[in-house]
Formats: sequence, structure tokens, C-alpha cells
Amino acid sequence: MEPRRNAAGRGWTLALSCALLVFASGCRQDMHDQPKYQAYGANGFFDDGRDMRPPLPGTIARGHLDADPLFFAGKVDGQPATALPMPITQQLLDRGQERYDIYCSPCHDRTGSGEGMIVQRGYRKPTSFHDPRLRSAPVGYFFDVASNGFGVMPAYKAQIPTADRWAITAYIRALQLSQNATLADVPPVERAKLDGAPQGR
Repeated sequence: MEPRRNAAGRGWTLALSCALLVFASGCRQDMHDQPKYQAYGANGFFDDGRDMRPPLPGTIARGHLDADPLFFAGKVDGQPATALPMPITQQLLDRGQERYDIYCSPCHDRTGSGEGMIVQRGYRKPTSFHDPRLRSAPVGYFFDVASNGFGVMPAYKAQIPTADRWAITAYIRALQLSQNATLADVPPVERAKLDGAPQGR
């Protein structure tokens, strides 16, 4: 009796499964197959012939209000900023050095003299960061060039986040100081250590 009952149960299960399969295969996919605009499709309804519509003037992407002109453009009242929008810390300089070595040193070299490997292979040599004109340039100038490019240098706004471009700017200032510092620039405590250091032959 028991095997016959199990066989009957299996038969009902199989029949129900088949019925559900037939029912599911008959489902319509109206939303899947409906006429709709494709991102790069052609459309004769609009004057420009495109499906995809341009954003309205003044549209701002979520999270990109960029309302602080100092931080996002490196400018104050339309002029290049003379100070960074954040305090200069060892962490900021370390980050700037890391990003500089990745993105800038291939052209500007590790010291900022403009003798990077790409330049040695024929790319146009950039002005040394130690040129008097660039040593006196405001920090906002370096941030703007890193963001938007200058001459043959491409813009790096898309590759380097805003905070990292400021870190690179801070590190460029440190490079300029390192190559042009005098004894008077050394803090008194450190200067005393230098005065007591043995002189090389």
C-alpha cells in the first residue's frame, strides 16, 4: 500500500510541476519588449536625432555641488589662491609625494627639475619647478594646472581626486623649498644640530 501511495504522490508532483512550467512559459514580457529609448539610439522625434537627452543647463550631479571655489578651483575671488585650503601636515606631504611620484615624476622627475624619463625619450621638457617664476607662483596656480592642464600637459582632474591634487601642490612647494633652502630657513633647534655636526672632508 505504501509504495503505491508514494508513487501517486510523485505523480501529482510531476503533474503540478509540468502545469507550472507551461503556465510560466506563457508569461508575457511586455516591459522587456516594449518600445523604449536606448542611450545611444537614433530618434527622429528630436531635432538632434538622438534618443539620449542632454542635461538641462545648471544640472549638478549628485555629490558634485563643488560650491567651495578655493577647494575645487584653487581660486579666491577669481584669482589663484595663495594658501592651501587645509593645514600642511606630514600626512599631507607623504600623500602628495606618493601621488607626485606616480603622476608627475615621469615628466617632472623626482626633484621637479623637468628631466623625467618621458622627457628623456623625447617629450617636451616642462619648466623646472625651481625656475624663479614658478617659485613665486601662488599655490592655486599649481592646483589649476594639475586640474586643467597647461600647454602640452594634459588635465588630470579626471584621474586625480581634488584632495590629492592639493596634496601634490603641497609637495611641489616642499620640493621647491628643498632645492632652494638656505641655512636661515632651518629652525633654530635644528640649526644648532647642524652647527655641532662634524664637517666632511
